[in-house]
Amino acid sequence: MRASLIQIAVDQAESPNSRRARVASLVAEQRGAADLVVLPELWPVGAFAYESFETDAEPLAGQTHEVMAEAARDASVWLHAGSIVERAPDGALYNTALVFSPSGDLVATYRKIHRFGFDKGEAVLMGAGDELVTVPVPGLSLGVATCYDLRFPELFRGLVDAGALAFVVPAGWPARRRDHWTLLARARAVENQAYVLACGTGGTHAGVPQAGHSLVVDPWGEVLAEAGDGEETLTVDLDPALVATTRDRFPALKDRLLGLAPPRR
Repeated sequence: MRASLIQIAVDQAESPNSRRARVASLVAEQRGAADLVVLPELWPVGAFAYESFETDAEPLAGQTHEVMAEAARDASVWLHAGSIVERAPDGALYNTALVFSPSGDLVATYRKIHRFGFDKGEAVLMGAGDELVTVPVPGLSLGVATCYDLRFPELFRGLVDAGALAFVVPAGWPARRRDHWTLLARARAVENQAYVLACGTGGTHAGVPQAGHSLVVDPWGEVLAEAGDGEETLTVDLDPALVATTRDRFPALKDRLLGLAPPRR
C-alpha cells in the first residue's frame, strides 16, 4: 500500500471554504500516486482557533463531508480526511475524524477521546468520544487516533487488540513541543510493532506556530519519511507483511501480562 500524508499549512486569513477547495485539489493530485491519503486534525478551522469552533462547527453531513467525499472519489483513494468540529444533533461539539472509501462513502468516524487544554480550549468546548475505531482497508487494518491521543499508550494497546496493524494520527501539534511529537510517534510504533502515520499541520493557528514534521514510522521504530515545517506531501510505501514479520521475530506483545485477563487468585 502506498500512503500520502498531506501536511496542510493553515492560515487564518484563508476562509474555511477556500481551504476546503484547495485541499480537495491536493487530494485529487494523488490519483494514481497513492492508495491512502491522510490529512491533519481540524484543518478546516485550525486546531487552536478556539474562538471559531462554535461558528465553524458543522454536522457530519456538512460541507467538509461533501467536499472530501468527492475528493476521495476523484482520486480513487481511501481518505482519512483529518477531523472537523462536529456539531451533534443535540448541539454538543466534538473533534471528529472522517474516513472515506475510494467510492466516496463515509466508512468510519472517530470522536477524539482525549481532549487537549486541561481547563480551557478543546477540553471545555468539546465533548469526549468513548469508542475505539479501526478501519479495514485492503491488506491493512488502520487504528484511528487524533493528536493528544498520542500521549495515551493504553488507547493504542486497545487498537492493537482490535487488530490494528497501523495507526493514523492526524494532529495540530504546536511547534514548541515538536520533540514530543516525533518521540511519541516512534514510541507508539515500537511498543505496538505497528506503522504510525502521523500527519500534522504547518502555519500558525490563532497565534500558535505549528510543528509540521509529519512522519511515517515503521513497526521497528525507524522513521521512513519526515516532512519539514511548511506545506508538504509525504508519500511512503507500506508493507503489511512487515508488521507480522516484526511481531513474529521479536514477539514482545506475546509477553504482555497487564491489561489482559484478570489475575488468578
